[in-house]
Amino acid sequence: MSLHALSAGQPDANYLIVLLHGWGANAQDVAGIAPYMQLTNYQMVFPDAPHDHQLASGMGAPGGRMWYALPDIFDFDQPFTHQADLQHSRQLLLEWLMTLPTKTGIPLEKTILGGFSQGGAMTLDVGMELPVAGMMILSGYSHGPIATPSSPCPILLVHGIQDPVVPIAQARQNKAELTALSANVDYHEFDMGHEISLQVLDAASKFCKNVV
Repeated sequence: MSLHALSAGQPDANYLIVLLHGWGANAQDVAGIAPYMQLTNYQMVFPDAPHDHQLASGMGAPGGRMWYALPDIFDFDQPFTHQADLQHSRQLLLEWLMTLPTKTGIPLEKTILGGFSQGGAMTLDVGMELPVAGMMILSGYSHGPIATPSSPCPILLVHGIQDPVVPIAQARQNKAELTALSANVDYHEFDMGHEISLQVLDAASKFCKNVV
């Protein structure tokens, strides 16, 4: 099984951005931000998570996808790593990312991996195992203790102070953990909720340009 993905940007670009959507969204949702990034020499790829999104009632959210299910009552401080659906998505995502250089002609060393919310958590998880050029964690969190990166790279960490979904404390904790691992963290807090605002897009665009 392979992940379905949308693409945007320049087919002959030298750099690649992979952006993972959040819980209940899909590739189309995050693909809409591509024009606002205003990046040149970048190709962008947006994969769909492998699992259908299910509401608490058991009804499917139309078009919604998820990397793994969240329990009705959960605490972001509790580790998620034991979940079978998370492990399934993790393996699929790793395998898919490893095939991208052949498909795009762009090596992982010139690829920025990023994600929003649950997609940010997946980025922080699998990105530590890959020789990517950078990572962007947008309103995300960690599945558990953050692993030591196999190939250290700059990391953009952005979060909303008013986030009602993923508490700002998660971003601050992740920043502290990454700093303890000697990671190069570009950290921003904005007066916003759980969203990808114009401020976030501006920070992400600047981050990508600096990585290049």
